[in-house]
Amino acid sequence: MGADCVLLIAAALDDAELRDFRALANEVGLDALIEIHDEAELERALTADGDLIGVNQRDLVTFAVDQQRAVRLAPQIPSGVVRVAESGVRDASDAAALATAGYHALLVGEMLVRSSDPASEIRRLRGLD
Repeated sequence: MGADCVLLIAAALDDAELRDFRALANEVGLDALIEIHDEAELERALTADGDLIGVNQRDLVTFAVDQQRAVRLAPQIPSGVVRVAESGVRDASDAAALATAGYHALLVGEMLVRSSDPASEIRRLRGLD
């Protein structure tokens, strides 16, 4: 269907599933973005040989956003692992702070879905407007 990547949410998978789904994704030519929320899930993602790790700043139970979660976890993610900050990115200053913290990419959804001009929002996030 043209996918390049699959999202594996550590909170929804046990250790064996996380490891097996990551390996299967790689076997079929997909990257596997392992989403984490805390240090325990980071350890699990690394044990599963995760090399693309996303830190979701939104709590999956309460939906509250912790704007500092990704910044706190960044130094604990080893070099050589691609870091993705997920959720809670509101503007270019958030994007810049996450880049400074060591993130290679952002996963942005809600802000773009709610925007009447998503292309303009992306330009602002990138600091082009």
